[in-house]
Amino acid sequence: MIKKFLYSQKVAPYVFVLPFIAVFAIFWAYPLASSVEMSFQHTMLGQEAEWIGFDNYTKLMSDGVFLKAVTNSVVYMALTLVILIPLPMLFAVLINNKFMWGREFFKSTFFFPALTSVVVAGTIFRLMFGEMEGSLINSFLGLFGIEPVKFLKGQVTGFVALLALASWRWIGVNMLYFLSGLKSIPDEYYEAASIDGASSFQKFTMITMPLLKPTTVYVVTISIYAGLAMFIESMMLWNGNNSPKNIGLTIVGYLYRQGIEKNDLGYAAAVGIVLLLIAMIINITQLIFTGTFKKED
Repeated sequence: MIKKFLYSQKVAPYVFVLPFIAVFAIFWAYPLASSVEMSFQHTMLGQEAEWIGFDNYTKLMSDGVFLKAVTNSVVYMALTLVILIPLPMLFAVLINNKFMWGREFFKSTFFFPALTSVVVAGTIFRLMFGEMEGSLINSFLGLFGIEPVKFLKGQVTGFVALLALASWRWIGVNMLYFLSGLKSIPDEYYEAASIDGASSFQKFTMITMPLLKPTTVYVVTISIYAGLAMFIESMMLWNGNNSPKNIGLTIVGYLYRQGIEKNDLGYAAAVGIVLLLIAMIINITQLIFTGTFKKED
């Protein structure tokens, strides 16, 4: 009976998917359900939880520091999309060109920063964008007679440093995604376009971009989440979770401040749920806008 059950073709598919279901339930579904429940409680480590309803969410809506963190995260996410979608796509097209020499070298060079620890990278960029005259960026600006800039003390200049770090780390990763997408486009399309007298720009806009749409949607989706969930880069760049006037504070940074530093786990859980909702709303909106959910004819 047991042998017949194990060798049953009806049972086999469920056996194969069971590990995924178990991991999903233990490490995603259960923590999410616990976080939702905790967000309606006043919970502190070592104390009994107290049910307070929507008080945590009501408090969030009037919390100026939280709204600042949301603004920072959304702006950072939007700016990274402006940089980390078109540039990697352009680099991928250039490297994929059959006349390109040293393509493997450039692939490795662009991807190498992603292998670097974000802690190390953040520390290096903090020194590069330091306010001392001897810092790398200010030394470069000094060549043009520009006075030293306190990059990590201002909102705009602070974001310049953050975006520089993000670009250095992730352009290579996104470029590889686009390279994978380019490999799926048949060369015959470009050959036919060349026979019809299409220019390189026309090939890019009429062939490459439309056929790269699935890859682009995927990269945009993961980039939206990555931008909203950014934390360690900011923490390392400002050498802690307390940047001047919270110019580098993110949603995850605020969650860390409330949950770890202040031990207010219920309030931190509410921050996490709001982050999840923001990410889902933005991603679902862009998926609808790009027609991902439409059925193909």
